[in-house]
Amino acid sequence: MKGTFEPIQESKRIVSIDILRGLAILGIFLVNMPSFHSPLLYIDGAERWSEGWDGILYRFSDVAAQASFYPLFAFLFGFGAVILAIKSEEKGISFPILFTKRLGFLLVLGCIHAFFIWHGDILINYAVFGFAFMFFYKMKGRNLILLGSVCYVLPFAILGSLFLIMGIFDREGMEVTTDSAMMKQSLKVYQSGTFTEIMTQRALDWYMVNNPFNATILFLSIFPFFLIGAGVAKQGFLQNINQYKRQLKAILIVSLLLGLPIKILPYVTVYHFGTIFVQDYFGGPLFTIFYITAIALLAEQAGDSRLFRPLSYIGRMSMSNYLFQSIVCTAIFYSYGLGLYGSVSYTTGFVFLLALFCLQMLLSLLWMSLYKYGPIEYLWRFVTYGKKPVMRR
Repeated sequence: MKGTFEPIQESKRIVSIDILRGLAILGIFLVNMPSFHSPLLYIDGAERWSEGWDGILYRFSDVAAQASFYPLFAFLFGFGAVILAIKSEEKGISFPILFTKRLGFLLVLGCIHAFFIWHGDILINYAVFGFAFMFFYKMKGRNLILLGSVCYVLPFAILGSLFLIMGIFDREGMEVTTDSAMMKQSLKVYQSGTFTEIMTQRALDWYMVNNPFNATILFLSIFPFFLIGAGVAKQGFLQNINQYKRQLKAILIVSLLLGLPIKILPYVTVYHFGTIFVQDYFGGPLFTIFYITAIALLAEQAGDSRLFRPLSYIGRMSMSNYLFQSIVCTAIFYSYGLGLYGSVSYTTGFVFLLALFCLQMLLSLLWMSLYKYGPIEYLWRFVTYGKKPVMRR
């Protein structure tokens, strides 16, 4: 018998998941910030910011955040999808229909974000890849984790080995290069171009990242984490921390001990495309696993849970906060705003990032004290469930 589907009640939320979403918003902001204020897409950041505080902070962000938080969001995407599937089945509602509505909204929002606000959108990829997820969500939890792990490790192990071997025999060919023409074009357009010129450049930048070859790499690096997140949700690892505490502690230690040496690999060996590839596609996910297990274990402790609580408010409004960052930063750095693109240092951008994120925590706390959902989350639920959610507390 079919019933009325209601969003997950607040009392049933998993606090560690909200904290992880908040942490992911911070980590993605760390990665995105230099692209907001400089043509990072066409330059080597390590070469541009190599000295002083710029060099220190760039390398800190590269090690701590690069390639670790998009997988985290993908993991949380798959985790949340399974929770939705379980709840919908309990109510006799079709999960594929609900999920299609959610993905449709995400796709439209991603297109608006990518082509009218900022080219570095990830929502389009998540929406498109999410349709493929519906072919797998009924699998058993262990099988989802195994399939996701194999689908990720196998292709990137082959590619990583190939690039490292190429780096041994053709080091010059594996050097990270700067596209001077595109760098100059980006600087000119975003500093002083019209809104139409910026839209054109934005679309070009988006295609540079999402062309057919890169889209394949993106699918292989994101979709497996949908499956792993879904499998973890089905197994109940994060819902029953005390039951799996020993295993989670072991995973935390192993992921950190393996992940840290790989993360710093380009800076302690040879800096070229091969070592950067291994750093991103193996060190990044290992740090993702470390963050998941660390937050899950810390969130179980009453004192630590209160310490990380501000991140949970960010996480409960993750979509709104993600878009807020893009809107504010492009308004500050692009020509239709203050026009500061290309004129701030990495350190200045980093300090601004911290200030804006603290503001977001305060605003999220105030908003969530009055309302149950963020503004974008409210619209997302309205589209998904076909009725207006109760907004005020």
